[in-house]
Amino acid sequence: MRIIRASEIVSYLYCQRSWWYRISGFEPENKKELQTGTEIHYQHGRTVLAAGLLRIAGVVLFLAALAFLVYYLVVVL
Repeated sequence: MRIIRASEIVSYLYCQRSWWYRISGFEPENKKELQTGTEIHYQHGRTVLAAGLLRIAGVVLFLAALAFLVYYLVVVL
């Protein structure tokens, strides 16, 4: 009996024909386009990650500036 994995179920639910082609051993004719799409998705994922990290850095810097402002107003003045 063949083991069915969760990723295979997701693939079947997304496109039953694509799933059938893959388990039947058909090779895609547009491998170059598929590879290009994979690279574009990878680059996009890195961009989204970088944006999230920059947002966190911005919030941290804002909070630090706010803390210094409060310190200045309370202690120095």
